[in-house]
Amino acid sequence: MTTKILALTDALGNLVRFVLLPGQRFDTVGVPPLIEGLAFDALIADKAFDSTPSSPTSTNAAPRSSSPRHPRRAKPLAIDKEMYKWRHLIENFFCKLKEFKRIAMRADKTDLSFEAMINLTAAVINSR
Repeated sequence: MTTKILALTDALGNLVRFVLLPGQRFDTVGVPPLIEGLAFDALIADKAFDSTPSSPTSTNAAPRSSSPRHPRRAKPLAIDKEMYKWRHLIENFFCKLKEFKRIAMRADKTDLSFEAMINLTAAVINSR
């Protein structure tokens, strides 16, 4: 079984919210529930999040977006390259998360227990 973890971190790299998706789903499906109800100044993401429904300019969720544009996009939008350098925070979070074998190997049978393990692991990471 494959599972994608879509995570949202704060400016310090601490987990704010996450969504589990089946491995074969597009990442853009999980973006609206991930950012729903949150106020933020900028969204830093990767190419997988570059779609019109999930872009912050279409939902007015954030004034600035710094995700590189997908090559097939008809109208490329400008990105803030200096702000994009901070994307390493989410990458670092996933590296720390995968240090825990139970998360990296997806050892839990149910989504509920896997979500609980992610929350517990995030708490351990934040306490370091």
